[in-house]
Amino acid sequence: MANVTFSLPDPSATDRLAQALAPMLEACDTLLLTGDLGAGKSHLARAIIQSLQEPHGPVEDVPSPTYTLVQTYRAGPLEVLHADLYRLGDPSELPELGIEEALGEAVCLIEWPERGEGWPDSALKLVLTPAGDGRIVTLTGQDDHWADRLAHLEQQHV
Repeated sequence: MANVTFSLPDPSATDRLAQALAPMLEACDTLLLTGDLGAGKSHLARAIIQSLQEPHGPVEDVPSPTYTLVQTYRAGPLEVLHADLYRLGDPSELPELGIEEALGEAVCLIEWPERGEGWPDSALKLVLTPAGDGRIVTLTGQDDHWADRLAHLEQQHV
């Protein structure tokens, strides 16, 4: 298991983290974003999606999928799924959302993952907590693949 913690004093620091993390992401990667309401999960997910899209052409507006629950995007060859499970009634509803299929094919960004179940053991966990006017984010990966990427992220993140 590997983890790294970053201080994000403002939204631009969150954007910089997303810009550093996005190029490391591959199809089948799952990111589980956890934190209280207003912790910055949607902002971080949006910044990651837009950072994935930027090298491939137009960057889309990325609204929070709070009411639609799931939005999908293209980022060059990658499909990106963004889910916000805050309003999910029951974990048994997950198959109807198409998330299970996407886990094996797309980069999946899941907000409120504790409202679902069956996430891959290899998922990267991102826990956001308020810290004054900013945030603290801790990224935890369970396997060597994430250990290498998190070490690289820690070296390059400003």
